[in-house]
Amino acid sequence: MVQRQLPKIPELLELMQFKKPELNGTKRRLESALTIDDLRTIAKRRTPKAAFDYTDGAAEGELSLARARRAFEDIEFHPDILRPATDVNTSVEILGGRSALPFGIAPTGFTRLMQTEGEVAGAGAAGAAGIPFTLSTLGTTSIENVRAANPYGRNWFQLYVMREREISYGLVERAAKAGFDTLMFTVDTPVAGARLRDKRNGFSIPPQLTVGTIVNAIPRPWWWIDFLTTPKLEFASLTTTGGTVGELLNAAMDPTIGYDDLQIIRDLWPGKIVIKGVQNVPDSKRLIDLGVDGIVLSNHGGRQLDRAPIPFHLLPHVVREVGKDATIMVDTGIMNGADIVAAMALGAKFTLIGRAYLYGLMAGGRRGVDRTIAILRTEIERTMQLLGVSSIAELEPRHVSQLQRLVPVAGVGGAPVLA
Repeated sequence: MVQRQLPKIPELLELMQFKKPELNGTKRRLESALTIDDLRTIAKRRTPKAAFDYTDGAAEGELSLARARRAFEDIEFHPDILRPATDVNTSVEILGGRSALPFGIAPTGFTRLMQTEGEVAGAGAAGAAGIPFTLSTLGTTSIENVRAANPYGRNWFQLYVMREREISYGLVERAAKAGFDTLMFTVDTPVAGARLRDKRNGFSIPPQLTVGTIVNAIPRPWWWIDFLTTPKLEFASLTTTGGTVGELLNAAMDPTIGYDDLQIIRDLWPGKIVIKGVQNVPDSKRLIDLGVDGIVLSNHGGRQLDRAPIPFHLLPHVVREVGKDATIMVDTGIMNGADIVAAMALGAKFTLIGRAYLYGLMAGGRRGVDRTIAILRTEIERTMQLLGVSSIAELEPRHVSQLQRLVPVAGVGGAPVLA
C-alpha cells in the first residue's frame, strides 16, 4: 500500500515553476503560435475579412489549393535508423548564391493591404534569415525601397508582361539597377482567375467602405488605424487603381504573351531568369532546353485555373524528364517544414512560401514573418533529424512516398499516370 503524507511546500515548489507573464501582446501572440496554421488563426482574428480572404482564398471552388495542401499531407516518410544527425545543415546553393534555408519568400501582390509593413517586413525578415525575398510586379513597395529594407540580402523580382510593354521593360531595368539578382518571369496569368471570395466581399483597390466592412472593422480598429496613418500604397507598376483585383489584373495583363516576349526579357535582364507557373512536362523540357536558369512548378497558389495540376505531384515527373541537375523549384500548398523536406527529397532545388509568409505578416508584422521563418526552420531541422540526414543534399526520393488519392485515368488527356 502506498504511504501517504501531507504535501511539503518546498518539494511542491521544486516541481512547479510559474511562468512569468508576457506583457507585450504581439510577442505573446506569436510565441503561442507553434505552427503556420496557428499564425493563420491569429491572422484571421486580427485582419478584416476582405483582406484576409484575399490572402487565404483561391479561384472558383478552391479545389486546386485544397488538393495541393492535401498532396503534402498525403506523404509517407522513410527514416533511416542509427544515423545521428545532430548538426543539421539546412543551407542550399540556388541560382548562383547561398540560401540558409531551402525556401524563399514568394512574390505576393497588394501586400501592404494585408498589414501595413508589407514587403519591407518580408524583405527585412528574409535578409535576417539569409533567404531570398521576391518582390511582385503588383507589390505595394517600390523596387528601391525593398532594396533599402534588404540591402545585403538576395532580392528577386517577379515580372508580369503588361499590355504596355514599356512598363515591364522599365521595371526590369530598375530591378537590375537596384542589384536584384534573379528575375522570375510569371507566365500563368494571361487573365485573372475567378477569385469568388473577393467578389463576394467587394474587395477592391483602394478598399471601399460599406456597412459590412465597417461592421467587420469594429473589432479590428488597429488594422484601420495602421492603414489610415501610414503612407499611401505605392505600387511597383500600377499608376492608377480603382476596381476589384481581378479588374485591375485584366486591365494590366496581356493575354497574348509568348516565347518572343521571353526572348526580349532575357535580352534585357543581366542576371538569372526563372520561369514561374510551369504546369506540365513538355513545357518544362522546352524551357530547360532553351537555357533558362530555372523553372517554378506552380499553379499560382490555386488562384488562377482551378483544378490545375498539383505542383508537388508533377515534381518527380519533371525531374525524371529534364534531369536532376536542372533547377526546379516548387510552390503552392506549403504549410509545414516537412512539406519542404519532402519536395527537396523528390528533386526540387528550392521552394517558395506565399500564404505562410502572409499569415505571419498579418499576425504580427515583421515579427510575425520572423516567426513564420522560425517555425518552418524548426520543422525542417526536426524532420531531417528524424529521417537521419544531416544536409539537404542527403535527401533522396527513397525518403518519401506520395500517397495518391487522385489517380489520372490512363490514356485520357495529357496527364501522366502517377505511380
